[in-house]
Amino acid sequence: MRAGLSPRALLTVWPDLTPDVGAALAALPEEGSMELVWEAQDGTISHAIVDDPEHQQLAALVAGARAACALPLCVDECTPLLCAVLPDSDGVLRARW
Repeated sequence: MRAGLSPRALLTVWPDLTPDVGAALAALPEEGSMELVWEAQDGTISHAIVDDPEHQQLAALVAGARAACALPLCVDECTPLLCAVLPDSDGVLRARW
């Protein structure tokens, strides 16, 4: 993973995806924006911003997913498990977040 990060990259680790994809869809509020994250059968992680949940469209989008999670768009509403920043090559941390 580290080889894929560039200096000043901000890495945020969120809670695990739940294997109950239906529960993740049900957790989406009727109003407001959320981010839906899911893992496809091949292990690919995808995401979509959801403004007004169209549950039929979302169900089709995540059909066959192994796991999913609904996250608020505002970081203040949800605390990540870990945040880290990769320093520049000279070892100095020059990141803004």
